Amino acid sequence: MGKRSSFERRPMDFYATPEEAVLPLLPYLPRHTRFCEPCAGYGDLIRHLEKHGHECITAFDADHTKTYPVIDATQMTRSNLAGADYIITNPPWSRHILHAMIDRLASLAPTWLLFDADWMFTKQSEPYMDRCQMIVAVGRVKWIAGSKYTGKDNCAWYLFNKPMGNPTVFVGR
Repeated sequence: MGKRSSFERRPMDFYATPEEAVLPLLPYLPRHTRFCEPCAGYGDLIRHLEKHGHECITAFDADHTKTYPVIDATQMTRSNLAGADYIITNPPWSRHILHAMIDRLASLAPTWLLFDADWMFTKQSEPYMDRCQMIVAVGRVKWIAGSKYTGKDNCAWYLFNKPMGNPTVFVGR
């Protein structure tokens, strides 16, 4: 799944979000956050957040084989939010999709995205960092249930929004 892995990537970078990856985000969400999940897969992230008192207002996925309505997150509109205050998702890490999602989603609502921590240190992150308000370190995640191994990349939650002119806040582990 990562850059140092010999495993073939899953279609559309589909890796279910384990609860351990969600726990570091919880202190930074307002109580009873109402959210939209645009890469819902089978709903793992939704279940984890709802278990902790948050409410999924709407969810969908670009893959028609999953259980949610088909909407491409890079084409979302404000009406797709259905009144949600935040967008929270574990997006595909393929850069052309990830960057298009940052552009689109951050223009609609404050957006929390879970992806590799190394991204923040790359030149490709530069055009997006003025929209990045906070980064919350997660560490390595066990993406494949039942595996005894974690992924090879450290992860983080990134909060993107409209440019605010403030420096990005980094929260370590």
